[in-house]
This record gives sequence, structure tokens and C-alpha cells, in this order.
Amino acid sequence: MPGIEAKRRTWAWVRRAGWAMPLALAALVGQRIGGAEASLWGVPWAMAGVGLVLALWRRSLWAGLATLAFLVCAHDVGQQRHGVLPPSLAGHEFVLTGRILSLDADQRRSRFLFDIDGCRPTEPDDACPAATRVRLSWYGAPELQPGERWSFNTRLREPLGFANPDTFDYGAWLWREGIQALGYVRDESPRRLAGAAFSLRRLALGQLEEMALSPRGKRWLAALTLGAGERLDDDDWRLLNATGTTHLMVISGLHVGLVATLVLWLLRRLSRWFQPLSWRMTVWPWIGAGAAAFAYAGLAGFEPPATRAAIMTAVGLWAASGRHAPGWWQAWWLALGLTVISDPLAPWRPGLWLSFLAVAVLIVAWSGRPRPTGWRGWGIALLRSQWLLAPFMAAAVLLAFGRLSPVAPLVNLFAVPLVGSVMVPLGFVGWLFSGWPAVASGIWWPFDQLATALAAVLAGAADSWPLWSPAPWWRWPIASALTLWGLLWLLPGVERSTRAWACPSLLILVALLRAPGLERNQLVVTVYDVGQGQLVELETRERRVLIDTGPRFGSGFMPASLLWPPGQRFDDVVVTHSDTDHSGGVAALRREHRVERWWAPRGNELGLPSRPCEAGGGWQEGEASWRFLSPPAGDVAANANDRSCVLLVTLGTRRVLITGDAGAGREREFVDALERGPLGRRRLDVLVAGHHGSATSSSPTLVAATRPREVVFSSGRGNPFGHPAPAVVQRFVDAGSRVWNTAYDGAVRVVLTPSELEVSTQRHPGWSRRSAVDAGDVGVESSP
Repeated sequence: MPGIEAKRRTWAWVRRAGWAMPLALAALVGQRIGGAEASLWGVPWAMAGVGLVLALWRRSLWAGLATLAFLVCAHDVGQQRHGVLPPSLAGHEFVLTGRILSLDADQRRSRFLFDIDGCRPTEPDDACPAATRVRLSWYGAPELQPGERWSFNTRLREPLGFANPDTFDYGAWLWREGIQALGYVRDESPRRLAGAAFSLRRLALGQLEEMALSPRGKRWLAALTLGAGERLDDDDWRLLNATGTTHLMVISGLHVGLVATLVLWLLRRLSRWFQPLSWRMTVWPWIGAGAAAFAYAGLAGFEPPATRAAIMTAVGLWAASGRHAPGWWQAWWLALGLTVISDPLAPWRPGLWLSFLAVAVLIVAWSGRPRPTGWRGWGIALLRSQWLLAPFMAAAVLLAFGRLSPVAPLVNLFAVPLVGSVMVPLGFVGWLFSGWPAVASGIWWPFDQLATALAAVLAGAADSWPLWSPAPWWRWPIASALTLWGLLWLLPGVERSTRAWACPSLLILVALLRAPGLERNQLVVTVYDVGQGQLVELETRERRVLIDTGPRFGSGFMPASLLWPPGQRFDDVVVTHSDTDHSGGVAALRREHRVERWWAPRGNELGLPSRPCEAGGGWQEGEASWRFLSPPAGDVAANANDRSCVLLVTLGTRRVLITGDAGAGREREFVDALERGPLGRRRLDVLVAGHHGSATSSSPTLVAATRPREVVFSSGRGNPFGHPAPAVVQRFVDAGSRVWNTAYDGAVRVVLTPSELEVSTQRHPGWSRRSAVDAGDVGVESSP
């Protein structure tokens, strides 16, 4: 029968391919479904039931294991999502008991991961959250150690960050690190319940501080041999990122593989001595090498990169041993499946895919090729591997992190063998003599000198070819060209002549691409998510303008420093007034970007070479009119908010109004000027609500006169001022406006053309959202 024959062929192919790939795919599907909304939590059980039936029907152990992998991953990720602090408990206080997992401390505050094993709400009506791992800050904390158990009063909030286009997503980072809430320690009478248990790693780090090495030598030695990446400072990370060598300073496949290789070499020499007739068939050296890989990962605290590297190394050792071993591709899928099962959040980390992409390229590159021999053979093999890996890794890093290091391929050619074959072995040998500080310091002296020399070379390379951050629209074309370049050299059978014309053609095509420009009558308004502050960008075909620069926090952090890569050009920057939540990012703009003209009200304390914004002033550019409506000419209000620059942008029949923090009194003054304009009482298209939605602004007079189609509140989630005020939100809703709030929507972008008005948000890209203006929830979220 044709159907039976086809079925036999299918199952024969499955048996040849092995069950490693289905196991990995089942784990990946499970963790994705486990991360879905709560309404889909019944799906894993239904799919597991189908898988179990198929496993019993086929009497397949591997099908059963794949079903189990699916369930484990779905359950673990589902638990992670279930434990995320709900919005209803944000700002509430709880007495938490648990253990410090990791610590980052400076003179001002300590920040640490906290594993919760006990909870008590301070309010009798509250229920403890389901969170088990939180990230806490403690200002003025006593000396803390990882592993200590504490009990203290904390205030928690949701694990969210700013949500802006083409920037680092802090909320996504918290999710993939398994952090379910953020917060800080509140009380002054915390209790240390138990000290930290003995830790070989902590003991080694303490001994390292006593060694006669340079600060850089200590930091790099700690990172390379103990996995203490937290010891690296900001300058170290900037240097490593700029040269594409970050992977050298975290415990990864390079370090774990080196340890396993050394142990395998030693154990095979011992087996040759003890079992001269059968040493080639002995299994225990391979098992010992795998155990050494996991022991080294344990020394690094079983951090995700180290655990992943240990699993990949152990499976690779099995494949290389030749004793009932899987093929290299089955080993690849098996390692992927085991990694996801051991850490279901791993697929959300770019490092997982970078590692497995590199191994996949090497498998293709060396399939069917003889093993290199001698120093010359291994040298050529290293050069060939780096040449083939470089374009794929550059494309992956560009898509994952938005940056490209031009010097990375060249630097890694000598940095990888230097670090892996010289510096890391020197570091390990020194630890063998750590009980004799003078001997250990002597052994580590060459390491210290090499670290200093390598840092100097990396710094020179980074200065010559700086780290490049292409514009977002350019990243996919560049990554596609790099991938095609890599495939031309990786895949067998491609003629040299084809490579000779195709590779330069790819470079030319990418270089000829031009940024997509705006249309003639198009205006784009972006209200960025900067917390309790304001930063608005307006773009037309001819002009790029910023209104305000966002806040500056007590730590010195400015959200404006993360929104664009350095070197941007802005035609105008209007700082509506000098309050820190509007002017805090001025320093970042002046340091990193080029601003042609600054505008600010009279009487400001900004120290800028600015032009005064006054009613009736402004400029005309193409068909767009940029006109200030307030403050009145020559007026310097005693109240800083009432000095706010109020800007009306008109393009064709479209109107956008930004009022800063101007109060209701100022609004009554400029409403008349607004109505006397060429568009009269025509509705505003976009209004950035005054004073973040405070009850002192957005008066009934302004709302009735403008009746804006879209209203955007720029506010911080859970801000202490209660912005936006529920009465203000309801006022706009009654006027027929749709309301948006950066605290919940993230950045809000409005694209206006003569015929269309399109709104998109960073945190909720879709339109199927519940209304936010139900009774009791007014001003909490946004309109559907």
C-alpha cells in the first residue's frame, strides 16, 4: 500500500536522524508556550497528552522523553511568568526572608539578587506575591556577602524598564534572568539570619586581592579563571565590546573546553600507562574530562554561560570519543535540548544562539575534512575557522546588540590563542600555588604583563576602527550581506570566480543603500518613555526637532543617553523649562550629539547658548510651521512651570501641540492665539498633555478648545504624584480623545499624513487591548 510504504519511509528517516532534534524542538516549543499568556496555559497539557498517546502507540522511549522535555520547559517558564509581580501589588511592602545570590556593591548602594523562601505582607489585606527571585537595592547597606540569609522590609515594583524603539530592553533582560520583581530595602533594623556558607570561589577571590598584581591583572584573572565577570569595570566592558572580544572574558566554551582538553590529555596519558594494551578504548578519561567541565562550571557558580558551555563540552566529548557516540549534528541538537531543559529561559538570551551558531558553522566547515596535524596544520585550521566564523558572528551580534566591531575578526585571530593557550593556563597554574602568595604572584607576573599588553593593543585597535552602530534600518541588510558572504565561503562547491565577484557585489549593494526618508507632507511625533519626565522628537522631511531632553536621576543616569547611537544631528532642541525632569538630558545631548540651535525660556538656569522662545516666535521650514504660543514676549514668570515653552507644529491641516508644564492660567492665554490661527477651531491631531497629566494643567478651557484626537501622557509608572490625574484623563475621554500613557505603552509614535493618522506603541504593538478608562481605572492605562 502506498500510504503504508510512505509511513515506513518516514519512520525510517526518523530512526536515522535520531531523536535529539525532536527532543530539542519539544523543549523549545514547551518554553515558548509556557511563556504565553495565562489564557494559553491549558495548551501544554493538551499537547503533552497528544505526545504521550503517540509515545505509547509507537512504544518509543525517545517520544516519551520529548514529551517530558516539553512539559518541564512549559512548567518552568509558566512558573516564571506566574511569579512576576502583578501591577496590583506594585508599591506595596513585604517582609522578605531569603538568601543573597549575587552582589554588586559600591559606596552608595548595594544591589543584589535575592532568593525568597519566606514572605509576610505588612498590610493585613495584602497577599504575598508568588515571586521567588527579586532584585533589590539597599542604600547605605552594611557589608554583604553572597550566600547570606537575611530578613528585611522591602517595597516591590514590577520588573519593567523603559520601552523605546531600537534600545536596550531592560524589562526583557529582567525576564530572561528570571527576575520577577524589583524593589529596595526599607527599614533600618534588618536581621542577618545566617552567614554565607563556605565558598571556594569566594576564598579564591579574597586571596587574589592580596596578590602583588595590577588592578587590571586581578580583574582579568578573576574573570578568566573564576568566572567573576562582575569584577570587570565599565572601562573593561567598553574595551571588550569595542573590539568584539567580550566572549574571552566570561567563562564560555573556550575556557571550559580548554579545561576539559587538558584533563582529557592527562587522563589518557595515565590510561596509556596503566592500560598499555587497551588505553585507546578506555572510556573513563572521557568521563573524567566531562566531569572536569562541570566542576569548572560549578566553580563559576553555574552561571548560564558556564553551564551551557559545560553541557556543550560534555556532549562534544561524547561525540568525539567514538564509543556508541552520536554524529556531530545529533550531538548539536542534543546539547541544545539539554541546555534548554536545564535552563528554559536560555532561548531568550542571545548568548545561547551565538554559541550554537558558532558550533554549527564549525561543524559544516570541518565535515569531511581530515584532522589537522602539527603546528602548521593547527595554525592554518585556526585561520580558516576564524575566517569562516567572522561574518556569521558579526551578523548575529549586529542583530542581537545593534553594534559591529570592524576589528573583531583581526583581533580575535591573535587574542583567542593568546588568551586560551597562554593566559588561561598561566592563571590555572598560579592557582595551584595560591597557598604560597610569593610563588603564585611570580607565576602570575607574565599573566599581568600580557593583560596590560593586550589591553593596550585592544585600545589602539578600538581607537583606529571604533565600534560601529549602524542605523536600525541598515542592520538587516548588513546582516543579510554578511550571512551571504559567509555562505559563499562556507558551502562546498562554490567556484572561486563566483566568490570573487559576489563578495564585492554584496559590499557595493549595501553601501549604495540609502536611508528611507519621510514623504513630503509627513510628520512623525515620538513621545519617548523616559519615566517621570518628557522627551519628544518631531521629524519632517526637512527638520529634526527635540522638545525637552528627559530627566536625570540621582545616580546620574540620563535616559537620553540610551535613545540614539552617538553622533546624531538635531536641527533644534527646545528645552521647555529648567526642571530636571525636562532638562536632565542636556549634558548627554551636548556630549554625544550635534545640536544646531537651542531654544529655552528667558530666566532659565541651564547655561545654554539658547535663543528665547516667545509667543509669536518660531520658524518656517518647507510646508511646516513651528510657532511658539507661550510665554509672552519679554515675560519671565516667577513660577518655572509657567515659563514653559509652548510649541504648535502645523503641517498642512495637521496640528500638534506640546505645552511643557504650563499651568491652566497660561493655557487660557494661548488658547485665544490658537483659535486665531489659520485653522481656527479645528481639532488638534496630537496633544502631549501638559505637566504629565497633572490636575494643574489640561484645563477644561484647553480641552474644549482643542478637542485633540490623540493625547499622550508622558509619565512614570507608579510615580508619587499620581500623574495622570483621573479627572484629567476623563476630561479628554469625554471630549472624544484617545489617551496614551508612556508608563504603560512605552514610547508612543504618531505618523501624520494628509490622509492618515497612525499610532503605534512600543510595549503594545497590537490594537487589541482592553479599555483603560473603566471605573476605578481611569488614567491607569490607555484607550483601546
